[in-house]
Amino acid sequence: MTAGKIKAALVIQNCPAGEFGHNLDSTLKLVSTAAKKKAKLVVFPEMNLTGYLTGPEIKNISRPVNKELTERFTTLATKYKIDILVGLAEQSQNSIYASHLIFSSDGLIEKYRKIHTAPFEKKYFTHGNRVVVFSAFGFKFGIQLCYDAHFPELSLSMALKGADVILIPHASPRGTSQEKFDSWTRHLRARAFDNGVYVAACNQAGTNNMGLEFPGLCLLIGPDGNILYQSVNDPKNNLQPSDKNSIHIIELNKAVIEHVRMHKMRYFLPNRRSDLFRL
Repeated sequence: MTAGKIKAALVIQNCPAGEFGHNLDSTLKLVSTAAKKKAKLVVFPEMNLTGYLTGPEIKNISRPVNKELTERFTTLATKYKIDILVGLAEQSQNSIYASHLIFSSDGLIEKYRKIHTAPFEKKYFTHGNRVVVFSAFGFKFGIQLCYDAHFPELSLSMALKGADVILIPHASPRGTSQEKFDSWTRHLRARAFDNGVYVAACNQAGTNNMGLEFPGLCLLIGPDGNILYQSVNDPKNNLQPSDKNSIHIIELNKAVIEHVRMHKMRYFLPNRRSDLFRL
């Protein structure tokens, strides 16, 4: 690992709803593959372990975050010296959260609960209340989930907390990879450009076996708002949704961030009128 640079892995994954054992096995194998590709961080889609649903069935497929689960991933993270980010519909007392777990290579565990639940999720999911920024390998990472990305204040809050990279796992169904690409680039490029941060996003793929189809896609957007990596070679070909698991290696470089932030007309946060705004 070169100083100031790391390789990260964005995972596109097929995650059948309610097939926790299958999804767990798939995830563990993909972590091992990412480690062999020298990734220091591996990011899985939203709710990849339980699969994604919005309906009463979510109560049946949700899972608690228990010791057995955390030990599986902390052991793997420590073994491979890799940070692992996985998601699930988290069962906690009488609530269900769309949660993402961060297992650090040094044994620490962090949890993010989706702050902005989409309109069709509100009946079934409880929203989280905490903005999460964590440090790893010399970078600071913010994490948000899918619908969260439509709220600029959340990305701004993470940037003000020092985030260099915002990771956005998705469980975003419907449409082709081309349509999802067009949708993501409308708002994700703005989140990166406005805040001078990398934005990295990945999605589920294929059918969840319960009526939803997910177009597999991942993107890396630079702190200047330009697309640095996309999982489809030519999005103009109107590609159909992928149903395959795949690992996409991206590079994060502190020098790229610093280049943007040293430019007086490309880094905007130092010139905010913070006296006029609450955030």
